Amino acid sequence: MLSPELLHALHNLPLAAKQAAEGFLAGQHLSRRRGPGMEFSQYRPYQPGDDLRRLDWRLAARSDRYYIRESEVDTSLTVHLLLDASASMNHRDDNGLTKLEYGRLLLAALAYLAQQQGDAVSLSILHPQGLVHLPARADSRQLPRLYQALQNTAGTGRFPEAGQLAPLLARRQRALTVCVSDLYEEESEISTLLTRLRAVAGEVLLLHLMADNELRFSYRGSLTFEDLESGQTVQLNAEQERASYQQQLQEWLRTTAQAARRQGFDYHQLNILEPLDGALREFLRRRQATSF
Repeated sequence: MLSPELLHALHNLPLAAKQAAEGFLAGQHLSRRRGPGMEFSQYRPYQPGDDLRRLDWRLAARSDRYYIRESEVDTSLTVHLLLDASASMNHRDDNGLTKLEYGRLLLAALAYLAQQQGDAVSLSILHPQGLVHLPARADSRQLPRLYQALQNTAGTGRFPEAGQLAPLLARRQRALTVCVSDLYEEESEISTLLTRLRAVAGEVLLLHLMADNELRFSYRGSLTFEDLESGQTVQLNAEQERASYQQQLQEWLRTTAQAARRQGFDYHQLNILEPLDGALREFLRRRQATSF
């Protein structure tokens, strides 16, 4: 699995998405259900009300018993991808990659993977300039549209206000929603949106992006930190504040994960220094467990 910085260095989002996802396609199969499909699976005894067109008349003639041919048919679903494009996602890790750049790579790979699974994919980019939304489609032209929208995305401002997000909640199509965010919020605007989406659309997979230099607080000396959304600054000595910072961070991460799972989200924390395989694996697991 290529590192995220090497994938980003390709400067080719479609190629990077394919490189990141194709290793997971080997040995993976579309989720299946029993039904009148084309690929034969097994026989079962006839029951009143069964479609007689699925009756195996040759087997009935030989055995004097009636059996229905069951097949396996591909099941697909709608995958709704959400990208937090607020300014806090511009935080840069020691590998030179920002959270937003990692998020773009991740969602591009998930879109590629979902299309390979036969799913309809939509994309919503959340930033204060206005909601960018590409409706769900399963056709071959959808991926280029998604890639283009992701490539054109820049992190700016704060998370959008509730009024700007109303169109997302008006769509009541059942879907697996995948949200990529650093969960930087003033109050509870992100969790509120996801709670409402879960109520109207179904499952929510929440991928929480954290930079490695945030997790380890790998800074040295006296520094000035700036809030990327508010512009507020604070001066501190990294060595003196490291222990207190890490204690508070771990408490925040613990309560954030607990609150997300309590609200019914499938929550996973991701370190943007690490490859995308963990997120892709969680997506496949959730997709295969989801039935509409």
